[in-house]
Amino acid sequence: MRARAGRRLVALLALMLLAFGSIAARLTVLQVGDHGSLEALGLDQRVRTFELPASRGQILDRRGVPLGITLDARDIYANPSLVTDPVGEAAQIADALDERPKQVLPALEASGTFAYVARQVDLDVAQRVEDLALPGIGFLSVPKRYYPNGALAPAVIGFVGVDGTGLAGLESEYNSELAGVPGERTYEQSAGQPIAQGIDLVKEPVDGTNLKTTLDREMQYQAQEALKAAVEANGAKSGTVIVMDVRTGDIYAMASYPWFDPNNYAHVAAHDPARLRNPAVTDAFEPGSVNKVITAAAAIESGAVSITQRFQVPDSMQVDQYTIHDSHTHPVETMTLADIVAESSNIGMAKVGGLVGKTTLASYLNRFGFGRTTGLGFPGESEGIVPALSNWSDATLATISYGQGVSVTPLQMASVYATVANGGVWVRPRLVSGTVDGSGAFSPAPASPKRRVLQPQTASILAQMLAYVVEDGTGTSAQIPGYQVAGKTGTALKPAPDGGYYSDRYVASFIGFLPAGDPRIVVAAILDEPATIYGGVAAAPLFQQVARYAIQRLGIPTAPPVSLPPHVLGRP
Repeated sequence: MRARAGRRLVALLALMLLAFGSIAARLTVLQVGDHGSLEALGLDQRVRTFELPASRGQILDRRGVPLGITLDARDIYANPSLVTDPVGEAAQIADALDERPKQVLPALEASGTFAYVARQVDLDVAQRVEDLALPGIGFLSVPKRYYPNGALAPAVIGFVGVDGTGLAGLESEYNSELAGVPGERTYEQSAGQPIAQGIDLVKEPVDGTNLKTTLDREMQYQAQEALKAAVEANGAKSGTVIVMDVRTGDIYAMASYPWFDPNNYAHVAAHDPARLRNPAVTDAFEPGSVNKVITAAAAIESGAVSITQRFQVPDSMQVDQYTIHDSHTHPVETMTLADIVAESSNIGMAKVGGLVGKTTLASYLNRFGFGRTTGLGFPGESEGIVPALSNWSDATLATISYGQGVSVTPLQMASVYATVANGGVWVRPRLVSGTVDGSGAFSPAPASPKRRVLQPQTASILAQMLAYVVEDGTGTSAQIPGYQVAGKTGTALKPAPDGGYYSDRYVASFIGFLPAGDPRIVVAAILDEPATIYGGVAAAPLFQQVARYAIQRLGIPTAPPVSLPPHVLGRP
């Protein structure tokens, strides 16, 4: 009996020793072998890291006036599992947000524990929702991009998405500089509260840099108002205006109509996304007669045509199997190069182009920057289209001589006239003059690169011819009392999808600079499909209105007038 009891005690002891041994072995594995992974698991359960957003830099006009800023806002979210009355709550929230209940209800009925109800809501509106004290509704503090001037230069400035990333315009091109670098906070918590003496590490965010543009807010506003009025008065489809400093390349205004409000870009993106583009930079058009200045430049500088040479110009001419025409019928007229430019004769310029030749004319198009971007640094900038020289026929030479068969952006064309105004020196256009850091220190951007395109004497002769256009040619509606204006009208047929040209759709333009004797600014005024058709009628008055305000805003002084070139028509 005692023996059996002893054996049972021994067996029990052995089982206890085995159990304790197993526990010890397991503890050894947990505390030694699995120590690292278990510690990491514990930290993962206790430690939380969240981003500290950087403040996005402002976008300023040339005088420091804010064009794009960041405000505090709130995201409203729902935990659908805690929402007790989705339909009722949706009605109350929608009323506070000035929306329809059907726009709110999906978030309240979603699966899971998180769904956005509304993003980047103004603080006062979010407070109205919070005051409802609805179950399952929460709020997050977030930044919101705001454009205090509304639809002012929206295609240039661009806009920012709800995630804080620039999606268009300067907001996109300079996103890294504006956005800054987010920071982060890492801390230990228990039951949702920080643990005293626990991990609490903070990496401070680096705020974005303010971007100072070359735009002048007041000039931009006046350009937009004038453009809108001109588009509506001429029954045009759309329009573009550019105001640029001929010496520095600074763009004072870049307007397109119709425009949009960047504070509500999502609605436009959903219904009319084409309106979000910046046509001044992204859209190419056949320039028509404003391009005749390049043919004239090539003729003068190459010596192919003298300024006193006279041409016999009919109103039509056969080239290859095509017949080209002037804009109006007329008997054979005697014209100098200046007359051809002033009267905007297609036939006359085709004759000049024939003397210049294909290779020389193509080289001058290249000199002026056709077929490549200006280097502005703007997303989606178009290179335009220039046919390969190997594909030029005699008809190609003739039509390109007067501005058809080649495509350019409004900015490229404005740069051509700025080059002439600047004594033959091309200056790269720019929209950004520098950056401003948090302390207010301004860091200027590098000066725009330059290159000589024409000899000064050639540019001077062209300025005289362009002044003749405004004084006695097709551009008289661009005249400004007290200032001599130099410029050119354009009336270009629009190409049709089948490769031909529409018979009733035109682009009307006037591009010019002033004062002709000491140019300060170039203004490009372009209207797409105006009912009034002609550049001298539709676009020249728009140029005049914008230029007159620029004179006042910039304090441009008058200058001695340039002499008019030798000519036959218009004056004895």
